[in-house]
Amino acid sequence: MDYYKILGIDKSATPAEIKSAYRKLARKYHPDVNPNDADAKKKFQEINEANEVLSDPEKRKKYDQYGKDWEHAEQFEQARKQQENAYSSRSGKGYSTSYSEGEFSDFFESMFGGGSGFSGRTRNVKFRGEDYNAELQLDLLSASKTFKQTLNVNGKNIRITVPAGVENGQTIKIAGHGGPGVNGGPNGDLYITFSIAQHPRFKRLGNDLYTSVDLDLYTAILGGEITIDTLDGQVKLKVKPETQNEAKVKLKGKGFPVYKNEGKFGDLYVTYNIQLPTNLNEQEKDLFVQLKNARS
Repeated sequence: MDYYKILGIDKSATPAEIKSAYRKLARKYHPDVNPNDADAKKKFQEINEANEVLSDPEKRKKYDQYGKDWEHAEQFEQARKQQENAYSSRSGKGYSTSYSEGEFSDFFESMFGGGSGFSGRTRNVKFRGEDYNAELQLDLLSASKTFKQTLNVNGKNIRITVPAGVENGQTIKIAGHGGPGVNGGPNGDLYITFSIAQHPRFKRLGNDLYTSVDLDLYTAILGGEITIDTLDGQVKLKVKPETQNEAKVKLKGKGFPVYKNEGKFGDLYVTYNIQLPTNLNEQEKDLFVQLKNARS
């Protein structure tokens, strides 16, 4: 994948431009905005992967130099030095002491693309292990709290801490818990993608939550106080007189926790659904007629 192309930016993009492009695309392709859309989910994962690399100066430097194989940069440099030393030691026998562009490409292919150009001469090179990918399914309430989870990877139990505020489709890396390295090389990494089920009452967009509550006609007209549910319990909410149907109110700090930012939360937006009375008796109907006449 071309990470710059995925984010729609140039290779000269500043950190601020990378951040802005990521946020714009993440909002557009977020799984909560595109439910049951496999293409949007895949795009969201690609956007997260691109941002993880390009927003990190060291990773971005390696990516700019080695492209898709940037994670193998250290192994590649080690192997290249060994190969150059081998060429130097044999230079007296008619071998070149430097790489041509073609030789360099063949060597790169032999390490990362499965080519056979130097396979015999690089068998002692240390190679990084394969990366593993896994999916962890959570409900919204679980994702709102920091908790520990035990995973079984290749017969080994590893205990990880899942920070509060993870997003649906977000991927985190557990370093060193992927496949074993070759010839004493480092292990690969474990990438865990979170799949967060939709909540029956709350809809999440970023760090904000959205919900709706039924409001009887009399409280909507006269005002009053109601009790509503939030993720961390019930709260009382004052209703202003003459509240209109689908009116919205914001409860600051009652939304979702901000990922890796302890003590900070999004907001909760409440939409009122005004319920009209039904099965009116004659006296109630008469009162509404009187009200209608008084208003006219």
